[in-house]
Amino acid sequence: MKLCGLQKTTLLDFPGHVAATIFLGGCNFRCPFCHNSELIGSEAKSEFSEEEILSFLRKRKGILEGVCITGGEPTLSEDLEAFIRKIRELGYLIKLDTNGYRPEVLKRLVLNELLDYVAMDIKAGRENYSRAAGVWNIKIKNIEESAAFLLGGILPFEFRTTAVKGIHSLEDFMDIGDWLAGCPHYYLQNYVDSDQVLCPGFQSFSREELDSFINVLKPLIPNAMLRGVDD
Repeated sequence: MKLCGLQKTTLLDFPGHVAATIFLGGCNFRCPFCHNSELIGSEAKSEFSEEEILSFLRKRKGILEGVCITGGEPTLSEDLEAFIRKIRELGYLIKLDTNGYRPEVLKRLVLNELLDYVAMDIKAGRENYSRAAGVWNIKIKNIEESAAFLLGGILPFEFRTTAVKGIHSLEDFMDIGDWLAGCPHYYLQNYVDSDQVLCPGFQSFSREELDSFINVLKPLIPNAMLRGVDD
C-alpha cells in the first residue's frame, strides 16, 4: 500500500463529520482531468508508513470522527481491508472514495461492515465512459454493478461527476439521469484547470451550462445539485 498523502483535518470530505483524509497511490484510470495525477502511476511514492498514520489517528481520537480514504483508487491496494480494520479498531468512521471499477472489493468491504459512507465517481454517460476515464475498452458492467449495489441502499453514499468542457455534453447527463434514477445524493462539480491536472488545458462550463445539466437530471434525480459552484 502506498500512503502518499495525509490531510489532517477536513470539514468537507466526510459529510457531517470532522475527518482526516488519507491518499493512496495507484489508479486503474487515466482521467485526463484528474487533479491527483501524481498519485495515479507506478512512480507514486509512499510518504508515510502505516504506523505513522495509525499513530497520528491515535493522537487525534476525540477530535476527529472519521477517516476518508481516497486516491488514486483505493480498491487496488491488496491490504486495504486490513488497513481499514486497524483504523476501525481505533473507533473511527470510514468513508471510501472509489471509481467503482472493482465491485467485488466494494461489496466485500460494505458487507463486512467496514464502511460508513461511499462516494463513487460517475465519470460520464455510459457511451462516453472510456474517453472520460482515459481507458479504452472499459468494462462498463463493472461500473454498473457497483452503482447498482450502492443504489440498493445498504449504507449512505453519493455519486458525483466532474463536468469538463471538451469531454462532457448534455447527452452524458441525460444518460446519467436514466441510469441512476432515484439516487438520494448526486453532485455535479465543475472542472477547474491547474498544473496538477494530468492533461491541462480543458475548460470549465459556465453556470448556465451547469444549470442546464442539473435541469436534465432533476426529473429523474430530484436531489441532484451543484457542489463547489458559486451562486
